Amino acid sequence: MSEELTKEQQEAMDKAFERSMPEGLRKVQNEYSNVKKVYGVLSGKGGVGKSLVTSLLAVSAAREGKKVAVLDADITGPSIPKSFGVHGKTYGSDMGIVPLQTKSGIKLMSINLLVDNEEDPVIWRGPVIAGAVTQFWTDVAWGNIDVMFVDMPPGTGDVPLTVFQSLPIDGIIVVTSPQELVEMIVGKAMKMASMMNVPVVGLVENMSYFECPDCGKKHEIFGKSRIEEMGRRFGVENIARCPIVSEVAEKVDNGEVEDVNVDWLSPIYKSL
Repeated sequence: MSEELTKEQQEAMDKAFERSMPEGLRKVQNEYSNVKKVYGVLSGKGGVGKSLVTSLLAVSAAREGKKVAVLDADITGPSIPKSFGVHGKTYGSDMGIVPLQTKSGIKLMSINLLVDNEEDPVIWRGPVIAGAVTQFWTDVAWGNIDVMFVDMPPGTGDVPLTVFQSLPIDGIIVVTSPQELVEMIVGKAMKMASMMNVPVVGLVENMSYFECPDCGKKHEIFGKSRIEEMGRRFGVENIARCPIVSEVAEKVDNGEVEDVNVDWLSPIYKSL
């Protein structure tokens, strides 16, 4: 059976979604927050580099003098604080929860900044997790922010749905890898965004290739790149390919993502 929907099927699904959509789901941001733009970073499955893309986009914006924030909506698998080398706990004030800042001034909020031990698992059911994400928007005093990136958990479950419905998302960036199975799963994420009327502003293929340091030849370890084909299929013009680079992986693991200087995501960042 083809994954493509006919026009009639798409219209029927859109109408069904509109009927089921409760009014007033959009959450009001904290009164001490002024977030101008919000972009979500989404993937169809885990392990494709979504948090890396989120971090690199945030770093790119900060280097241009933007006031940047990252909301880590991946409650059960948070990795944003580790990428930036930020540890410790946030605290409350009369204004709300105060986010922690990276060395370049990027503001972060993550469940790892609330728990006593950042290695303890978060064993919560879906509604509780979704509620925590909305509280990161309503209860955190973000201050004046030019652009916020939301690192979402993989898939099309409770949290992505909550983010789409509750936050004023200006667009999403979808992260994938070359495998055919991932392409199928990404299709589901893309169609979810379409049904929620959220524009897809960029498509990123991570682990796209490995460039030999000796001869300079590019090896597509995980198979032939499909990013251009997927861009055409889903009507996304802004695409980017991120190679496998051990030095970058090492810096991110060491909490030094702000020291990474690459231009892989420039087509995506410029489109924002």
